[in-house]
Amino acid sequence: MEAAILILTLLFVAFIALGAYAGVKAVRAAKRGVDRTITQARRSVEDTTLRAKSYGQVGVPGELAQLRLALRTSMRATQEALNAGVADDPSLRESLGLFERLSAHGRELDNALKGLEREPDRATVARMLPSLKERTERITHSAESLRWAARDRARQFAADDLAALNAQIDVEAGALRHWTTEDTPAPAWEAAPGPEERGRTAEDGAATGRTGGNSGTAGEQETGPQALTRSDPRQKNAYPWQKSARPETTN
Repeated sequence: MEAAILILTLLFVAFIALGAYAGVKAVRAAKRGVDRTITQARRSVEDTTLRAKSYGQVGVPGELAQLRLALRTSMRATQEALNAGVADDPSLRESLGLFERLSAHGRELDNALKGLEREPDRATVARMLPSLKERTERITHSAESLRWAARDRARQFAADDLAALNAQIDVEAGALRHWTTEDTPAPAWEAAPGPEERGRTAEDGAATGRTGGNSGTAGEQETGPQALTRSDPRQKNAYPWQKSARPETTN
């Protein structure tokens, strides 16, 4: 009895622990989903703000906004392209690792540009703009190189697969069109006699020619006189597709 109570207690505790673990996992998943949604919303708002600044402001603030917008757009497009291609092409994992290292430099530059937007000394920021532009171009150029290399690789794989598929289809189409009317078999009832049948026919013809006119006498001597019976009309032309003649009825 005590053993049964202990087993039931352990099962109850296990169910409680399992439920708590499942609850924690669900809460964490929901929290990650909420965080992801908030991050995307914040990113969208910030991109919209930068786009408005780059078009609506002139001078140093507008140039800083343009640099940040170009940097963020290029890095995000490269990240999406690599993440989408690595599922089908595992060799892109190395490129994804290089992009992670490049992303560290991109985030550092973005934070620096963001801090300069609040810098009151516009003259100093203006003197820093050429070096900031060069650094931004170097990062975006590297990101674009990875992105376009991944896209060219995927496009080449698709072209090679399509070429192989076209070749297989051409071979199959040629096989399907390979027919000839000379090899079409004749119907079963029109088939030519085989070698054995032709041999027997030749032998019968030769025997008939040798016996000549006394063939009937020889047949009578061998088999004796034959009774004269009326032929059954139902046995004439007994093809498989013909119906048997009905017997005559007498009243």
